[in-house]
Amino acid sequence: MPPVCQEAVWERYVLLVPLTLHSMTLYQSIFIGDGLSFGVVNAISCIVWLTVLIYWFAGFFYRLEGLQTLIAPLAAVAAIAVLLPIVFPSLHSLPNTESPAFKAHLLVAMLAYSLLTIGVLHALLMMAVEYRLHHPAMSSILTNLPPLLVMEKLLFRIIWVGFVLLTLTLFSGVIFSKEVFGQPLTFTHKTLFGFISWGIFAALLIGRQLYGWRGRVAVRWILTGFVVLILAYIGSKFVVEILLNR
Repeated sequence: MPPVCQEAVWERYVLLVPLTLHSMTLYQSIFIGDGLSFGVVNAISCIVWLTVLIYWFAGFFYRLEGLQTLIAPLAAVAAIAVLLPIVFPSLHSLPNTESPAFKAHLLVAMLAYSLLTIGVLHALLMMAVEYRLHHPAMSSILTNLPPLLVMEKLLFRIIWVGFVLLTLTLFSGVIFSKEVFGQPLTFTHKTLFGFISWGIFAALLIGRQLYGWRGRVAVRWILTGFVVLILAYIGSKFVVEILLNR
């Protein structure tokens, strides 16, 4: 086995150690008694954990060695994230956590966030590779990656899956609002930014199909959509739980 492959396999199994420890602590911080504590800190920690987990599995099927430079720090962030509930504990358990619709909605939402997070990291990696093509004197850490066209094809596969999951998240929230959230659908900051983000990703995929959007144009749309998505859920929960302490 070539040295690069041996190193990739070694790093993959080393990453499994903090991933397993994180899953144990995350379970203990979310499942408290009969309730479900899913405040902003636990949400961020869960998204980070799922992002690393998806990457870990994908590493067996795709060449993702170069992405280690972006994902490996996430493992460290994940380890820190599980300590944050001590500093910012969730004051209230979520209602209706026994509902199958709620559990499905929450799972799909976290998967959507995690896949789109991987998409953003992948897009940033492509930008770094493109920049290095014009600056060959830079570090050779990215030399073992596939060609940009191959990476771009993988990027849009990730975005497509993330977009489908985001669609299911938003529309399950609309259809099952009473069962999932315990109240009829209301027009809130989270709802508005969620659908704006959905529209941005939809426009990106349409532009890709009709006009062949790629490269920096596609990356700008991906980053914009992701930032709006973060504002939709994490941003609103941060304001309510951390700033307003409610």
